[in-house]
Amino acid sequence: MQTIKDMIRKMKTTNIAIFVSGSGTNCENLIRYFAGSDSVNCALVVSNKPDAPALEKAQRLGVTTQVVTKAELNDEAVMMPLLQKYDIGFIVLAGFLPLIPDFLVEAYPRRIVNIHPSLLPKYGGKGMWGHHVHEAVKAAGETETGMTVHWVTPVCDGGDIIVQYKVALSPADTVDDIAEKEHQLEMKYFPKVIERLLEDL
Repeated sequence: MQTIKDMIRKMKTTNIAIFVSGSGTNCENLIRYFAGSDSVNCALVVSNKPDAPALEKAQRLGVTTQVVTKAELNDEAVMMPLLQKYDIGFIVLAGFLPLIPDFLVEAYPRRIVNIHPSLLPKYGGKGMWGHHVHEAVKAAGETETGMTVHWVTPVCDGGDIIVQYKVALSPADTVDDIAEKEHQLEMKYFPKVIERLLEDL
């Protein structure tokens, strides 16, 4: 038998915005995962790079896209009306490189999450993204790596960790091998983590 809470949850749809800078594999994965959902709608994809392949992928899947410059990203008078226009209730950073401005963090408390391709606090912070992370993992001779989903704060990669998933590494693994192993974790788990977080709103 359904509870009132279950009924209310089913009636409520959360519009999410996905912020991306690159190829958009996680972005596409999220859009496909939530396609047809009654409770989650990927309403907007935002990128700081006009040539980001993620934009074309999102458009092909019928999701509205918007390019914002660094100045626009840091301008409350630009970003807040944009997010309000699409009734955005939650923001997912999926390979988004610029720092999120303080006003957005304050406007969306515990409603902005980021995915990072290492087991934070290791290999996080400024300049640590993509292959830079995997190269550092390889250079350190780590026996495992993984993905971290964390809340976004004004400190780069400094927000509370929500969940981590790990994978074993061998000395024979190349940087590309490490990247692929970690990427497989992202494809498998990231949409499910977002789904759980949205259910708890």
